[in-house]
Formats: sequence, C-alpha cells, structure tokens
Amino acid sequence: MAEQQVQNLKEIPVIEKMLIPFNQFIKVESSGGVVLILCTVIALIWANSPLAYLYEAFKNVPLTVGAGEFILSKPAILWINDGLMAVFFFLVGLEIKREVLVGELNSMRQASLPICAAIGGMVVPALVYAYFNHGTPSADGWGIPMATDIAFSLGVLALLGDRVPLSLKIFLTAIAIVDDIGAILVIAIFYSSGISLWIIGVGLFFFLFMILLNKMGVRAPLPYLILGVFMWLAFLKSGVHATVAGVLAAMTIPASTRICCGEFLGSMRSHLIDYEMAGGDGLSTLSNKQMLSSLGAMNNDVLNAAPPLKRIEYNLHYFVAFGIMPIFALANAGINFSGDAGGGLEIFHPVSIGVFMGLIVGKTVGICLASWLAIKTGLGVMPSTMQPGHFLGAALLAGIGFTMSIFIATLAWGTDSPFIVDAKFSILVASLVAGILGYIVLRSCPLSLKCECHVQK
Repeated sequence: MAEQQVQNLKEIPVIEKMLIPFNQFIKVESSGGVVLILCTVIALIWANSPLAYLYEAFKNVPLTVGAGEFILSKPAILWINDGLMAVFFFLVGLEIKREVLVGELNSMRQASLPICAAIGGMVVPALVYAYFNHGTPSADGWGIPMATDIAFSLGVLALLGDRVPLSLKIFLTAIAIVDDIGAILVIAIFYSSGISLWIIGVGLFFFLFMILLNKMGVRAPLPYLILGVFMWLAFLKSGVHATVAGVLAAMTIPASTRICCGEFLGSMRSHLIDYEMAGGDGLSTLSNKQMLSSLGAMNNDVLNAAPPLKRIEYNLHYFVAFGIMPIFALANAGINFSGDAGGGLEIFHPVSIGVFMGLIVGKTVGICLASWLAIKTGLGVMPSTMQPGHFLGAALLAGIGFTMSIFIATLAWGTDSPFIVDAKFSILVASLVAGILGYIVLRSCPLSLKCECHVQK
C-alpha cells in the first residue's frame, strides 16, 4: 500500500507537488483569517515605520482605466474600497440568495431566531455608539459597531472543531448573513450622498436586463459580468455606494439546474460508454476525436447539472478570502498612531469608547437579549443541541467587526477624517477582545452535547 502511494506521488507533476502544502493551507477554514491577521500586522508596522510615506504612496497611487474620453481614474484606495469590495459584496449576495432559497433563511421557522438575534445585534450596538457620541460631529459613525466580519468569526469557531455543535455554526452563519443584509441597507440608505436618480435608473436598467437574461435561460457568466460592470459604473457615479451593485448583480445569477439528477446520470453513463468504446489506453486523448467529443459532452452535462450560482460562489470564495480581503486589510488597517489623518490617537475619545463598547457590550447584549425574547415569545425555537453558553459565545464572536467595521468607518467619514484613527484602533482592539472572549466561553462549554450534535447530523 505504501509503495503504491509513493508511486502515485512520483506520477504527480512537479508543480502540483510544490503546490500541495499551499492547497492544504487554503482548504482550512481558519486560513483566510490567518492571512487577514498577517496583512493587518504588516499594515500597522508599515504605517508606523520610517517607510510610512511609502504606505501612503501605495494607497494613493493613481490607477487609470479606459481609453479616449472614457477614462476612470482613482487612487488605489478607492479602487479597493469601491471596486474590489463590490466583488466581495457580490459574493455576499450569492451567499444570501443561496441561504434564502435552500439554506437557513429558507423558512421563517428556521430563520426567525437568527433574524431576531441579528437585528438585536445591529440595533443595540448602534444605540450604544449613539449614547457616547450623541450631538457630536462623530455621531454619523453609529453604523460602525453594527457590522460582523463573517470570515473572522467563523474562523475562530473553526478553531474549536467538534467542541461546538453544528447548530451553533449554522446559527452564527445565519446571523452573519442577516447582518450583511443590514450592512448593505445601511450603506445604501445612510452612507450614500449626492444621489442622482437618473443615473440610478441607468443602473437599474442593466439590473433588469440581467434579470431578463436569467429568465431567458442564459447561464454563461460572461454576459452577467459585462452588464454587472456597467451597472457598477452607473452606481459609482450615482451617489449610491458602488458595492450595492455587487449585491444586486448576485440576485440575478441563475440558481437552478438545467437537467434533473436522473437525466444527468443517464446521460453521463451513455457518454462514459462512448468514451470507453472509443478505445485508447494512453494518457493523451488528443488524437482520438470520439474520446474528445465524449469528454466535451460530459463537461456540458456537468455545467447543466450544476447551478451557476453555486459554481460562481465556489470559484470566487478563495479569490475573495485570499486576495480581496487581505488587500483591503493591507490598505485600510494601517493606523499611524502618531498623526494619521491630521490627528493622533485618543483612546478615550467618544468614538473609541462608542465603537469598543458597541462591538463588545452592544453585540453581546443585543444578540443574547433578542434570542432570549424570541425563544420566550415562541417566535424562535432554541436548537436542542445549544445551551445559554453557546449563545453568549456566538454573541461575542459576532463582535468581531474588523474588515466590515473598518469599511463602514471609511464610508461614514472618509479616509482623511480625524475620527478614523480612533475608530480603526477601537475596531482592531474590540475584534481581538471579542475573538479571545468568544473562544474562551465556547471552549469552556461542556462537551456533553458533542455526541448529540453528531446524532443531529
């Protein structure tokens, strides 16, 4: 057996052997969080080093796309926050659509508890922030502690493995998805400015065109990509934040299969027989037209049997987790503690206190209280494998705002605001505290529910 494994390893191309450790790393749930933390540390060190001027130059380097009179020129930081984050929200939109169609938000009975918890986890933090900043110029930042970084919170949960029940992972995921919906609405309604209705109309025209493509049965990604880019440009110029275009585009992606399971199996068997009958035992099928034709037909069947929504979501996941989000963290997490944005860090500024208390206290109280009320009133049903400690741990992990909170902070005030340093610092500290406390609470929960969890599965 060992000799066979060694032989199989020898047959693997050299490049694939070199990529084995990398592929194993990216398949671990918490790996995205590790890369995010690394980029955050790099940004903080860079922004406070003698090379800080290069960090500012990196963020502000002008990038131009277009030709002739049709040119779009922006500094790198805006391309990241308006462009790459639109792709991130496109992925979020795909996840929301999948959850609504077949996931935990598919029925009110399933969705009621996490929806109530998520609403409590958004409203209470906003009120806590407003309490500390009411009547001040920084009051517009109330949306900052409402956010939850889904990648980080689920990454910490993944570190606990089987110590937590599956129902808790589902509960936290559903909260994060509903939280993302809330963040999208807040961005679209409260953090958009100078709105142009006719340009919004142009963007909605492309949106309706994409819906029409869906109804016509178009499943190829390219038409949706082209129209999605035009819709993004329209929203970028309309005053509504361009990331909203990413969510709307996701809603138009087909989620159905073109052939049923039985038809797929029958067709694949037929093509496999044709492939076998075509002969040829070598590694290359390049000269065998019948084998190539059978392979093409099987590939077509696979595409028809797989929903485009799930296929695109899967392909985008690693690009977002290991590309977009680390770049966002690198560009936005660099806080110059001595004088970034025209002002130094004030730990006890109302912004700092409001963000920290909102993420730690507001999230915890809001989620736990809303969950308790939902269960007591019969609006939600408590999963049999969860106990109060699990709700407390989940609420603390939801206080990891990190990238989402930083993103909303940049929308609330802009990157040059004197409040941005205090907000980013509190976001980083609160996220760290929330992650540690959430991990400790969940790790201390009894393991008696472990077996019950597996029975549920």
